Order: sequence, then structure tokens, then C-alpha cells
Amino acid sequence: MPVTRLGAHTYGIEGVSLTSSAAVVGPKEGEGPLGSEFDQVWNDDRHGEGTFEKAERALLVASQNLALQKAAWSWRSVDLVLGGDLLDQIVSTDFAARTHGRPLLGLFAACAVFTEALGLAALLVAGQGFRRVMVSAVSHHFTAERQFRFPIELGTQRPPTAAWTATAAGTVLVTVEDGPLVVDSVTFGRVLDWAGKDPNDMGGAMAPAAIDTISRHLSDTGRSPSAYDAIYTGDLGNFGLQMAQVLAEQQGLDLTPGLKDCGLALYDRKRQDVHNGGSGPGCAAAVFSGPLVRRLTSGRLQRILLVATGALFSPTTYQQGETIPCVAHAVSVRRFAREERAVLS
Repeated sequence: MPVTRLGAHTYGIEGVSLTSSAAVVGPKEGEGPLGSEFDQVWNDDRHGEGTFEKAERALLVASQNLALQKAAWSWRSVDLVLGGDLLDQIVSTDFAARTHGRPLLGLFAACAVFTEALGLAALLVAGQGFRRVMVSAVSHHFTAERQFRFPIELGTQRPPTAAWTATAAGTVLVTVEDGPLVVDSVTFGRVLDWAGKDPNDMGGAMAPAAIDTISRHLSDTGRSPSAYDAIYTGDLGNFGLQMAQVLAEQQGLDLTPGLKDCGLALYDRKRQDVHNGGSGPGCAAAVFSGPLVRRLTSGRLQRILLVATGALFSPTTYQQGETIPCVAHAVSVRRFAREERAVLS
């Protein structure tokens, strides 16, 4: 069967490939350690657009068009588009959809939306209802700062725990057709709330959800952490990753040295002023769609678990004194093995 339920949260998947991907990032992200592994790096954060919000949409569209070009697909051949962003009413995803006219499922899981969308796409394709599905996510540092924190013109000082929302977009194409990478399982997380209230400490708030999802994924699949070359969380940053390691040890899970974070990988914290590290829907989307896909395809990595994490709050709930509930979704991606190619051929 193409889809097998492995546990309360996890599904095994067969016959689903990633045929193409693309990542487009802003100048700060291009100056980081992974800069040479993205498909396109913008020279400035607006890229000729009149507002940062319009630039965010352009960033998303650029990654989508690049992924299509690399796969030699047309927009007309895409059965469905899945994705999301951080802005109210997910306007970047919705407004970008005006340009392609394909069926759209706009999603919101904050910074966890990329793996939510990728997991759903894999299930839809495995269910044989769709042949070609596009998955994408985007964020922009200056749009997120304006919506969730303070106008950037104020020059408000950020605490050490604050994350730097990435100016980045990532897109992958999910299909029943042969591709270099395979999605073999997905785990959808539950919402956890450890009563955190500080919008400048998203890593600490999201760490419990990340470990809960990783633990459930390993239990449901019967795998050990060593089954993966790396387990990449999305947006925990330095403090959140440390907390996640402590929580894992308390559960008897040894995730070191394979536990990594996309937000930490994206920037050089010693050289770039990002405080805790990177975050935003585009963070995990771009790191996966660019560097991680390249490393999997080349054989430098054989299998990874991508666990994007999201803080499910809004400025309104924060101002009303609400706590910050969080969620994490996990997708297992591996190389398409030679023996599988031999069987299919």
C-alpha cells in the first residue's frame, strides 16, 4: 500500500519523490555559511519592489518558478500548490497564487508550515489523487518585524534570545514520477503549550514540541536516531537547540551529534548579528530546498529528518497576555537507492 499508518501520528509512504527544488534568499542569508548553496541570492532586501511585503511575494514566486524550470514543468502541469507564510491571512501565499492560477491550499503553522505542507503533499500524492504537487514557504525579516515586533525604524534593541526571521523562500516539487529523493514517512505533531509568553524567545517555546514530535516519530517508525545522518529542527536557534537536547536526554534519547538546526546553519552567529539564530517559514524551506537537497542528491547525506517548528501566536494574543502554543511536523527524506531504480526499470 502507498500509505501505511505506523502510529497515532506517523504514516509510512511509498512511491513519492521529490523531483526538483529551489531556494532564493536575501543578502544577509547569502552572506552566511550556506550562501553558495542557494539557487539565487538577492543583492538587496527589496529587490526593486516598492514594499517589503511585495518583495516577500516576489521571493516566493522566484523560488516557485526556478523549481519548475529545473524540472522542466509548466505551471499548467501542477495539480496543486501547498504552502504558507507568516503574514496576516497568509497574503504572500495567496497573492502569489494570483500569478499562477493553479489550485491552492494555503496553510498556516507559522514556521512549521513547510513540513506540514510537505507531509500533506506526500500523502496526497501517495493516495494517487494528485500526480504533481508544489510545496513552498516564505518569510521576510522586515515584514515579520513589522507585524510581530516593532517597526524597524525604531531601532529597538533585541535580547539575546531573539531570532532573526529569514528573508528566504523554498520550493519543492512532489510527484509520483521518478526523482532523486524519496519521502518515506511523515509525522504530524500535536500542539504543546509550556506557558511561555516571551515573543523574543521562540526557540525555548518551540523546543518541547520539536522533541515531542521527534520522539513520536522514532517510536512509531521503530527507528533509532542513528537511522538518520542528521535531524534538522527548523527554528530553535542556539538556546532552543540546547533546551531540546536537555529534553531529549530526559526522555532517554541521545540525539547528539546528529541534532542540528536550520536557523543555526543559515547564519554565522559570530560574524552576523542574528542573536539566537534564524527563524521564519522560509528558514527551514530554503535550507532544505537548497543545501540539504544538494547534499542528499550528491550522496553526502543519505537520509535526514526535517522537523520544522512553529509558534502559533499572534500580536493580538500576545498583547492579551496569552501563552504561546507550538507545534512541530517531521518529514523523513532519503536518497532514491540504486536497487530501487533497478526494480523500477
